[in-house]
Amino acid sequence: MIRSMTGFASVSREDDAGRVGVTLRANLVALKSETGDAAKFAALAAKIKAAGDVNIILISDNVEILAAGARACAEIKPLLYAATKENAEAVATLAKEVNCPVAAKANGLEELAALTQRLNAAGIKEIVIDPGSRGVRKALEDQVIIRSAALNKKFRALGYPTIVFASEMTNDPMKEPLIAAMFIAKYGGIIVMSDFKGESLFPLLVARLNLYTDPQRPLATKQGIYEINNPDENSPLMVTSNFSLTYFIVSGEIENSKMPGYLYVKDTEGLSVVTSWAAGKFSGDIIGQAILKSGITDKIKHRKLIIPGYIAAEKTALEEEMPGWEIQVGPKEAANLPAFLRAWKP
Repeated sequence: MIRSMTGFASVSREDDAGRVGVTLRANLVALKSETGDAAKFAALAAKIKAAGDVNIILISDNVEILAAGARACAEIKPLLYAATKENAEAVATLAKEVNCPVAAKANGLEELAALTQRLNAAGIKEIVIDPGSRGVRKALEDQVIIRSAALNKKFRALGYPTIVFASEMTNDPMKEPLIAAMFIAKYGGIIVMSDFKGESLFPLLVARLNLYTDPQRPLATKQGIYEINNPDENSPLMVTSNFSLTYFIVSGEIENSKMPGYLYVKDTEGLSVVTSWAAGKFSGDIIGQAILKSGITDKIKHRKLIIPGYIAAEKTALEEEMPGWEIQVGPKEAANLPAFLRAWKP
């Protein structure tokens, strides 16, 4: 079974956005044949493949056109949309030839269940399902029933990720993102939109991130030395945890101060300063050893380290761990960093 993801109808690097160290972007390009020209369809599929780092949904009612597109970009395993009760065997044969996943489209859940069983019997295991509903209320009902049947009733025939065409549920460009947002939560695996702009795409990507980020695996920044505002050998050295939100708040305040500085980010398994300190992952001995091994002494002439105010209790332990260093307790709140740094002297 292919990994369930939220996808969108078109993609551009200009639409990429960052949040707490994560690049948010659309995952898929949906390529639909409307002219019936197999050569043009294949050429466009090849062009998208050549762009790199993008996945494709190939959409056509004609299996021959679908085959032309699939053969042009088979290496990136496009999703073949769609197998129906009329063409299931032909699409299954194509899918096995090009080793690609298949979308199953039906008119209703009973027909959909029968269709996935046919595809499965034909040897197709990677399936995405579309019950065919295009009214918002009916589509939502189908999504809930599909998820409930698969998880609560162990009904394997509907145990596949779903594809939702928000693009076909309204002609209002303002309503389409609202519909997409609903299906991000309930329970679209792939969501196809007709188009999007930054003001509609970014909130959807953030909603997806917030809903589907594993709370037991916090977003983390890579451990290391981060140079901010072009520091030199006389610039201050600070330390913080690698919880991404903490890093971006602290680094942002350093940037806002206009003062150059080094920020050492210690791996705390993605925990915040207070939480990691309480868990014994951000103590004086751990911080001291990490900084002394980091290579920062080759970058600075002074031996001063600024620690977060919330771990002021570790000052003595750090002084013992780092002989010859002056440990300075910084502010508890990052918002007070600019004023603190402006008053700092090497």
